[in-house]
Amino acid sequence: MDLPFLFASSGSVLATAVAAIFGLLIGSFLNVVIYRLPKMMQREAENYIAYESDRPVPHTDRYNLTIPRSCCPHCGHKITALENIPVISYIALRGKCIACKAPISIRYPLVELLTGALSALLVWRYGSGLLGLSAMLFTYFLIAMTFIDADTQLLPDDLTYPLLWCGLLVNLNGTFVPLQDAVLGAAAGYVSLWAVYWLFKLTTGKEGMGYGDFKLLAALGAWLGWTMLPIIVLLSSLVGAVVGIGLIVLTKHGRDNPIPFGPYLAAAGLIALLYGKSILQLYFGYAV
Repeated sequence: MDLPFLFASSGSVLATAVAAIFGLLIGSFLNVVIYRLPKMMQREAENYIAYESDRPVPHTDRYNLTIPRSCCPHCGHKITALENIPVISYIALRGKCIACKAPISIRYPLVELLTGALSALLVWRYGSGLLGLSAMLFTYFLIAMTFIDADTQLLPDDLTYPLLWCGLLVNLNGTFVPLQDAVLGAAAGYVSLWAVYWLFKLTTGKEGMGYGDFKLLAALGAWLGWTMLPIIVLLSSLVGAVVGIGLIVLTKHGRDNPIPFGPYLAAAGLIALLYGKSILQLYFGYAV
């Protein structure tokens, strides 16, 4: 049994350790995506409105995921490489900017730790071959969308569409599900929430969810197939209901204040990836 096979197989300690370190690095990048992508969308929208109104474009400087360099939002101090080591730098700096001593959000190392832990779990379970790497990519998209939606109540097309197409491409050879199930999953995922949206709107006159939720469920269907959609919808609805009631009771969150649904869809999608087949077997076992 050669080393490449050992490294690619599930349950490999070496592959799991490498995946954890890789996940920490990806988590650092995801923090950039979570923070900058909504700002990039806002700047683009403001430039478009100004252009259509024949006014000067307000944003002419380059602003993307790599430019400009990361800096402290309080004092503008440029973050050096040594200050940007996942988790370690946060601990060494004691959670404060080295220049102005302003606090750094605890969410940055938490996102890095979450990404590293999930990367290790997925490679331990699925190996470092196509299945494991695809599962990691799937999870990275979900992490980014979870925090962006929690912050802004937006699920950017720049993430939902690539996730959907990646799911279809990954399943060309049936990596997770047959391609036919993936295509049906994408279509059924979108149409199901679209129908719920319009039914709720026609009944109450209000919008119960955003179009980004349709696209995210379509992407989950493209990855996991149509058979997982009922589990994903049920799990996301249950978690969303519990969290929503908790927010209303504990934090006096207004009933009319919208609660983003994307994080619950993402969590349910990850659970379906890891345990969906076992849940289906358990359900049908009891059903019989």
